[in-house]
This record gives sequence, C-alpha cells and structure tokens, in this order.
Amino acid sequence: MTPILQLKGITKQFPGVLANDHIDLTLNKGEILALLGENGAGKTTLMNILYGLYQPDEGEILIEGKQLIVDSPTDAIKAGIGMVHQHFMLIPVFTVTENVMLGDETIKYGDFLDRQRAADRIIEISETYNLAVDPNDYIRDLPVGVQQRVEIIKLLFREAEILIFDEPTAVLTPQEADELFSIMRSLAEQGKSIIFITHKLREVLAIADRIMVIRRGAMVGETTPEEADKNSLAAMMVGRAVDLEVDKTDKEPGELILSIKDLVVADKFQNIVVDNVSLDVHAGEIVGVAGVQGNGQTEFVEAVTGLRKSAEGTITLLGEDVTKATPRQITEMGSAHVPEDRQIDGLVLPFPVAENLVLCTYYKEPFSKGVILQYKTILNHAEQLIEDFDIRTPSPLTPVSSLSGGNQQKVIIARELSRPIQLLVASQPTRGLDVGSIEYIHKRIVQKRDEGSAVLLISPELDEIMELSDRIVVMYRGKIIANLPNKGVTKEQVGLLMAGVTPEEALSEDQAKITEPAN
Repeated sequence: MTPILQLKGITKQFPGVLANDHIDLTLNKGEILALLGENGAGKTTLMNILYGLYQPDEGEILIEGKQLIVDSPTDAIKAGIGMVHQHFMLIPVFTVTENVMLGDETIKYGDFLDRQRAADRIIEISETYNLAVDPNDYIRDLPVGVQQRVEIIKLLFREAEILIFDEPTAVLTPQEADELFSIMRSLAEQGKSIIFITHKLREVLAIADRIMVIRRGAMVGETTPEEADKNSLAAMMVGRAVDLEVDKTDKEPGELILSIKDLVVADKFQNIVVDNVSLDVHAGEIVGVAGVQGNGQTEFVEAVTGLRKSAEGTITLLGEDVTKATPRQITEMGSAHVPEDRQIDGLVLPFPVAENLVLCTYYKEPFSKGVILQYKTILNHAEQLIEDFDIRTPSPLTPVSSLSGGNQQKVIIARELSRPIQLLVASQPTRGLDVGSIEYIHKRIVQKRDEGSAVLLISPELDEIMELSDRIVVMYRGKIIANLPNKGVTKEQVGLLMAGVTPEEALSEDQAKITEPAN
C-alpha cells in the first residue's frame, strides 16, 4: 500500500546551521508516527516544511504517491495537512465557534456568518472523535486541555487527514496528556494519520505505532515501542548511553536561606497573579514548584530575583530583607538565577560567549582591574566552562546569538553554577537541552544542594519536579494550594493538584493533613 505521506531527501540550511540533512520519512494511513529528538534537532523545521512555513533547499513531498508543492500553509491545508502548534493559535475573546471558523467562514444572507451551521459541525466532530467542547464557550474561560481540543477540531473542520502535533503536552497536566493520547488513538482508529513531535521518551513509548529519531538534523534510527525502551531511545537521541535516573540521597535541610511571606505580585495589566504566597527554602533542600505554565510562576520568580516589584509581602534572603533589592544586589548576596526566558533575561545576545559567561562577575577581580577588563582571564575562564559544560560553539568569541537554543541555555547554566552560591533559583533549567545535558545539569543541581545551597526549582516538566525535589509545592491560579514532602506522593496526585483539584480530593486523608506544613 502506498504511504499517505512521503518526504524524500528533505534538506534545509540556515546560516551556519544544517537544520535538515537529506531526511526521508514515511507515514501510513491510520498510523501514529512519533518524531523523537531534542530541541534543536530539526524536528520542527521538518514539520514547518511539510506545513508550508519553510521551503526546502532540496527534496520532495509526496501525498499518496503524487508530488505536492507546498508554498504556504494554505497549500498544506488544501492537501489535507493540519498542524497543532505548541503555542495555541486561538483568540481568547472569541468563542469556540468563532475560532474554528476563522479563515474558513461560512456566509449566509449576504454578509452574515453562519455560526449555527459551524456550531452544528463542531458538535458533530466532537461526538465523532470524543472531543467534548461547547461551541458557545469563550476560549479565555477554557482549561488548557480543552483549548487544545479546539485546535484539533479546527483541523478536522477543514477535513485534515494528516495531523501534526508539535510538542502537544508541553502545557498539559499528566491527566490532560492521557486524555490527549486517547483522542489521538481515536483519530488514528478512524483513519487519520498523525505525526507526533516530542522529546519525551515516556510519551513516545505510550502512544506511538512507530518511532523515528532525529539527531542534529539527520534521521539516525527507526524503531517501535515493542522493540525500544527509554535507555535505547535516549542513546539514539544523544549518540551515547545516558543515565536517566537522578542519583539523590536523603538530606536534612539546614538553615533558612529564603523566606517569602504573604507575597502579592501583579502582572503588567495590574492583575494579581501571585496571591498571598508564603514559602521557606532551607539550605540543602530542593523545593520544586509544580504547576501548569501561566499560573503565576513567572511573576513569582521575577519578584524573588528582583526583576519585578511586588505589591505586598516580604522576601528575605539570608535574614536580610530584599523585597526592594535590585537583581545585582540579590546576586551579590550569593543568589544564582536560571531564567525562564534565556534570550530576554539570561543573555546579551550580541555579546560573545566569553562575556556572557562573566555577566555576574565581570566588574570583579580577576576579570577586571578597576575599569579595565582582563580579556585573557575572561577567555581562559570561558574555555574551561565551554569544556566543562559541553557548550558547542566555534569559539569563546562567537556571538551567543548564533548558538542554538540549547547551547545558549548551557551558557547560562555554566555561568550560574560555576560560582559559589547559597541560593539557586532555577526556572526551567533544562529547557532546550538534550537528554545527555539534562543528565549533567540534574547532577549539578543535586551537587549544589549537597554542598548546602538552597534550590528553588520551577518547572512545567512534572518528571523533573518529581525526580529532583525534596519538597513539592503546587501553584494554581497564583496560590500555593499544596506543600508536600516528595516521599509518598504520586505523579498522578500532583497532576490533579496542578489541575486545581483540592488536596482533600487529590490526596489521601493523611497526605491532605500535611498540605500546609510549616514551610
């Protein structure tokens, strides 16, 4: 049988980067094909070519054996190809029906939109594919998991036969991810063909019929869940064996390092997004903040690190009030910060790698004498960190803007973890890193904890929170709704808390009693 989709010899070059290197790919009707690879491996570039957002330098696309020219997403949609992007393409103030119709409007009575006809079709699709949504709901009122269903309905409304899911679980709770997998399986059983882009090994093994692995722009292997496991897939992704287990022993917390009391923080629109949060972090412990992205974690971290002023409450570091302190003042007290947005808050993009590695310390000896920078010392320091943290750069003098996202993240990690610190605030510290680098970074975070540093870890990756944390707090709609020791708590329970389920419902009676320990 002819595959529904074939990519042959797809090659795409960007300045200094070979993103796709003569990639061949086949997709069969009714199949879920997982395209596995780390951020920057070339997965999304390949799918953007299929969807018409990029044009290949070489190669061809075949649909049921016939060549297809895809110059734009319009061409892809006409050919029955649809894409659910990692960041949803929805308008919050529109209803489900209005979002689904957008770009494919049905008109009646001259200039009036036929909303009812579209709503009826949405209900039909929902019932057929188990995508429960109300056509009249506003997007702004829907949970993230339901918003994703709307994105899928948009594709089916346009009669897509090939569905591309780009990192679809990035903003979902574990329960929402399981619901998505059920939906994907239902779609495949009814003849839809799915390409599932991810870097999460567990998800690939749970949902895929077949797995293809991309590493550094090239297709390096193909397997099935029956033939593979996490370790073999990780080795294919990285090119070597990887230790996927975090080696962490129990440790008693020490002195109080960071104390947050009744913190209230507003966003740029003056909406309260951190609501009366109190939290203590001690030396020698990792406190993980779990929560679906967008529940106040970003503003919380910005307040703790001096990047955003709080409306109320106090922040104390090593016994000193730093509520109104600047980022430099907080840094000089022994705090390190791995920010959520590396390009805005973590790096000076036009500066070379070497200078970015001393952004916290360039004005101190041995990197400067008075107002004169000691470039030889800075370069020697950079060369050592480049080796220690496996930063892939042509030179310490290369502008950091020309590095891949993963290597930009490594520059930040190297700068922050290579100096003496008493507090590490790490927001998505392994974002954009391959599994080998994640292994290394996790070990370094645990090492800092074992050396006596306090660690505040914020991550949307629940696996990362569960593996690293000594204590887990859950943020939901700006509040800490649970504060638990990691022992005895399951991933499913934390996932329910992330979705807003009360501790009384999500946890056992004994666990619920300790959801608010003395910080």
